[in-house]
Amino acid sequence: QVQLRESGPGLVKSSQTLSLVCAVSGTSLTMAPYHWNWLRQSPGKGVEWIAYKTWRNNTHYNPSLKSRAAISWDTARNHFTLQLTSVTPEDTAMYYCASGQGQVTDHGQGSWGQGIQVTVSS
Repeated sequence: QVQLRESGPGLVKSSQTLSLVCAVSGTSLTMAPYHWNWLRQSPGKGVEWIAYKTWRNNTHYNPSLKSRAAISWDTARNHFTLQLTSVTPEDTAMYYCASGQGQVTDHGQGSWGQGIQVTVSS
């Protein structure tokens, strides 16, 4: 069973870069046909998909975040990361990593980490 766990800072200042890590256990990042996703959910809002990287190392981004987001991985450590540049208080949210056989868009799909609360201070 795939397990995921997010880590990173809980508080980031405006204009800085947010960096989050998702540690994966139970399978390898390069195992087909996994897609490794980052998502977030702000208070009172639905889940917003940010990006994914496939087992073949292909990446795909939400067009609204593409200019600021970057997803990468370290296959030796079996973890993948999210960097989000130039953050603002609008980026305050619970951030999740999730695995699936494609794009993951809601909690009913794939396997999810427990999430990490990130607050961006102005």
